[in-house]
Amino acid sequence: MMKMDIANEIRELNLSYLMLAQQILRADRASAMLKLGIGEDVAELIENLSPSQVLRMASSDMLLCQFRFDDTLLLNLMSNHGRENSAARIHATILAASKAVEHIA
Repeated sequence: MMKMDIANEIRELNLSYLMLAQQILRADRASAMLKLGIGEDVAELIENLSPSQVLRMASSDMLLCQFRFDDTLLLNLMSNHGRENSAARIHATILAASKAVEHIA
């Protein structure tokens, strides 16, 4: 039963991610691409998905999004709850923006 629960949670996460990605891409494409860590080709693909395509993709048992916490400094900055929280957030955003974006291979 645990395996089925995890698969359902992944599907829900995928659906939420794709719907949010489409929403922010349509509102402010440049900012969304930065926040999502995706390139122009991936942004266009996500933005143009039909509702049935979104549901089909979300049904995958593989996570469609990825965490960008692949270095200790970025993770520490994002989790910092000290007095300099806004400065840490800005620094983390700059670090995340400098990372390579995802492209369709």
